[in-house]
Order: sequence, then structure tokens, then C-alpha cells
Amino acid sequence: MMLKKKKIYVAYTGGTIGMKKSDQGYIPVKGHLTDSIHALPEFYREEMPEFTINEYHPLIDSSNMTPSDWQRIANDIKKHYDDYDGFVVLHGTDTMAYTSSALSFMFENLNKPIIVTGSQIPLSQLRSDGQVNVLNSLYIAANYPINEVGLFFNNKLYRGNRSIKAYADGFNAFDSPNMPPLIEAGININVIAGKISDQCVYTPPVIVRDITPQPIGVVHLYPGISSDVIENVIRQPVKALIIRSYGVGNAPQDPALLACLTKAKEQEIVVINCSQCIKGMVNMSGYATGNALNQAGVISGHDMTLEATLTKLHYLLSQNLSYAETCRLMEVNLRGELTS
Repeated sequence: MMLKKKKIYVAYTGGTIGMKKSDQGYIPVKGHLTDSIHALPEFYREEMPEFTINEYHPLIDSSNMTPSDWQRIANDIKKHYDDYDGFVVLHGTDTMAYTSSALSFMFENLNKPIIVTGSQIPLSQLRSDGQVNVLNSLYIAANYPINEVGLFFNNKLYRGNRSIKAYADGFNAFDSPNMPPLIEAGININVIAGKISDQCVYTPPVIVRDITPQPIGVVHLYPGISSDVIENVIRQPVKALIIRSYGVGNAPQDPALLACLTKAKEQEIVVINCSQCIKGMVNMSGYATGNALNQAGVISGHDMTLEATLTKLHYLLSQNLSYAETCRLMEVNLRGELTS
């Protein structure tokens, strides 16, 4: 008896993967991505799942991606959720880690895989990495379903909210500094940190939470930074501030700077301490300079990426929670985004 083929929904939001060469360089052209995939027989082999492609109109350059676009993608998946076994989102690489992180928070009780992928060279071009990325994403979504939002690139499936774009122009564009890949697709497909879903286990119905655009400031600390920089940020109507600190979460012991951060807390601005280091964990009790931030009411970002921290703030600030509850949940591991 033939097993019923899995069905995968492909949302092409935009990005390099579907672009076409023109006299002005690569440009988005409606239908080009779908035509390019239809021309590749390997996508229609017996081992491959059935798939439907929905090309967004207009296509979104990922540099222009906004929280409203995260919502559009989430709503699109929600609309087709019951009709498909998994989802692949084709996306530009520049903000792919942000979208992957945002989707991970928006989907609660997710019981189907969502894989975000794209390419550095358009799929229709010679030597494109797009063919391998999309082919593997479809195959893994159907045959190795891990029920979370993943990011697939260069033969690795990462947890979406642990991913960063690490290299501007290499095929190994993405990395997951504080967590091993969910899957490595070499000669064999090896499950590393992921957990293949058990379809027999009951899970509550999926919930898609809305995200609305939130005013969030990001300040990168540097030697000699003036407290005026932070003062100017918190003078704006921001609801949260991400401090990109040194090492394990250290900052200058400048009384004026610490007074600014204390003032931010008094104004119920959520202040999160994220390290400038790609790898490692914030530990504000390790040094006096970090402890001073703790005393000022700054919250630890643990080992979250900037992308996860920013999108988690967007998510929590959109949920009508109290200031205290938002601060508490920033340090709670909600979707595998931090090591608790």
C-alpha cells in the first residue's frame, strides 16, 4: 500500500532566491521562482513531498522586512495550517534570523515544522545554493519533522531563534553560536539537537499570537560612551532598551550612565543586557561592573541572540502584560531561545 505523500506549503516572501538577472542587476520578477522550480525535475522525484508555492505580491526585500510582515507570514501559515503537513518560508538572508525568531514566538503549541530558508545566489543561476536549500527544506519538513521554527542553510537546520547571519557573502551565511544544529544534512541526515515529532502524541491546538510594532532602542557600548547617548534614547517613547555590553555583561561604572538606566526602570522601560560577544552567556554577578547594572534594574539577556531578544520583546510587549510580567518572561525560556 502506497503511503500518502506529505504536503508542504511554500511561502515565497521575496529575497535573492527568486530573483532574475537583468541589465540593472538581479531583480524580483513575479512567477520566476515558481517557473525555476518547475524546471528542476529533482523537486518532483518520488521521494519528494507534494508542495504548493504561494508567491507574495509584492515580493519583500528582506532589508525592508517589518513586524507587520512577520504578521503577514504568520497569518498566511495559519490560514493554510490545517491543509498541510509542514511549511517552508523562502526569505531574503539579511533579516532571515529576525523573521525566524519572530515566528517562533508567534506560534504557540506548534505541532508542524516551519522551515525558513533562502540563498546567496538566485535559484535560476549557475552554482546557486538555493536548489540544495529548498530541496532539503522540503524533504526534511516532510520526513524529519521537528515541530518548531527552524532556519535551514548550507546543509544545517538551526533553531530559528538561535540563529544569526554570521557571514555576508559565504554559503555558510548562518550560525547558531550557543546551540548545536537541530539537523545536519550530509551524506546521511543526522538529527543532532532536534527532536523528531511523534504524530501520535496529543498537543493543544496551535495559537498564533499577534505582534504589533514596538518602539525599542538598541545601544552598543564602546569605550568612552557618554551617558547622553542612553539619555537621548530613553527620552524617546521607547518601551524597551537593549544594551549591548562587554563580555559577560559588563558596562562602564559611570555614575551618570547607571543613573540613566535606573531612570529607565523608573519609567518602566524594559532594559535587557545582551553581550556583544557572539558566543557565551551574560552573567552580571561575575564582576562589579556587571553587578552595577543588576542593581540598576537591568535584566539579563542570558545567551539570547540580538535577533531573539528584539523579537521576544516585540512579542511580549504586544501581549498586554504588566511591566513586571514582561521583565519576568524575558528571562524565561519560552521557545528554546535561551539556556536556562
